[in-house]
Amino acid sequence: MVNFVRHFLLAVQFFTRIPITGKLADWVGFSPAMLRASAAHFPGVGMLVGAVAAGVYVLLAALLPDTPFAPLVAAVLSTVATVLLTGGFHEDGLADVADGLGGSYDKARALEIMKDSRVGAFGAMALCLALLAKVALLAVLAGVDGVPESWDDSDFRDLYPIAYVGSALLAGHVVSRTASLLLIAWLPHVGDSAASKSKPLADQISLHSLLIAFSWCFIALALVLWALAATELIVACGFVLVALLWMHRLFKRRLLGFTGDCLGAAQQVCEIAFYLGLAVAG
Repeated sequence: MVNFVRHFLLAVQFFTRIPITGKLADWVGFSPAMLRASAAHFPGVGMLVGAVAAGVYVLLAALLPDTPFAPLVAAVLSTVATVLLTGGFHEDGLADVADGLGGSYDKARALEIMKDSRVGAFGAMALCLALLAKVALLAVLAGVDGVPESWDDSDFRDLYPIAYVGSALLAGHVVSRTASLLLIAWLPHVGDSAASKSKPLADQISLHSLLIAFSWCFIALALVLWALAATELIVACGFVLVALLWMHRLFKRRLLGFTGDCLGAAQQVCEIAFYLGLAVAG
């Protein structure tokens, strides 16, 4: 249990801007082996980020005037909260991958472009479209029709659309991070191993780590069943699987493997796919 907490806190330190400093950082410690083990808690970090996103959305949707634009405003600001919390870590990966794969068909040149901190045209387009897709889909989910039977006699029946989107945010952040971990199991790490911050994290993942990651995912899905129907979750996860397989094929064909940026890009694409699946199923 002590190692579980230490590895989780290391994942929080690596994947968010939440400060793990001082005596707490000393207690957590660091080593390449620990960083590798912390990958199991990537979905746990997603639960934390998703909870913040859901909390911001629910609060704003409840406080804002009842207008057609209220869900869109709440969706935008909840997305802003997640970017501030993570430092745009995964969005940056998406932009780098778009620049690399869009800028050259040569593997070596694509990897070189991906290491450049500057954002090019392909990265800017991918980032803008991804953020627009997220907030638009969340706004669509806010217009969900129908209320489950379990909510019929509830005093909070009118708040169901808000709870629906909040639950979607929590599940989306966890499921997308779980899915992206499968790339570590399926593909080799490529790029400059000596300079890559993700190499100790991504060079391999054990079955034990995957089981922990999927445990985080199952907990999140169980928590949102009070608002999201099981059939909707199945469809949404199916969309995530299709998106992940597409990303896997793309990285295998173009890069012969993956980098840390690829994991971030996969998380973003899978998160959008999850919301799209819910919108289609709803």
